[in-house]
Amino acid sequence: MPKRGIAALAITAFALVLLLSFKTPDVVPARAGGVAVVEPGTGSGSTTAQAPGQTPAPTTKSTGNGSNTTAADTIDGPVVDTRYGAVQVEIVVAGGQLKDVVALQLPTGRHSGQISTAVAPILRQEALQAKSAAIDTVSGATYTSDAYARSLQAALDQAGLG
Repeated sequence: MPKRGIAALAITAFALVLLLSFKTPDVVPARAGGVAVVEPGTGSGSTTAQAPGQTPAPTTKSTGNGSNTTAADTIDGPVVDTRYGAVQVEIVVAGGQLKDVVALQLPTGRHSGQISTAVAPILRQEALQAKSAAIDTVSGATYTSDAYARSLQAALDQAGLG
């Protein structure tokens, strides 16, 4: 009888450790304002699946008409996956200069969403001041900061500003 009790205790402890180490993903694509991103042609707020480390080519959208010399182009950086969620930025380029940076996707969910909400304006300001992806990492948001800079750099490279 004592052997059964010890075995049951060991199994219960093991199951408890597994249960406590279980982490639910809190990855939901969203704009900085909390609006889901809808990719063209998908009709849903989902992102395309990709293997970790892969970055698709940035996309470019022209927001001006052909006759306007002050036309601005928006260029989407690639989606960069982090352990807390996807990060993607879009840049606005006019007159050969970086005019704006918009976070298309940032980690969302409980704690990750709070961090993203706090650091998004800081990262944007850093990028606009530096006019490059050479931005400081925000303490407490290292993964998000690094992914933001990677997506930003790819978009800048695509725009010929890198």
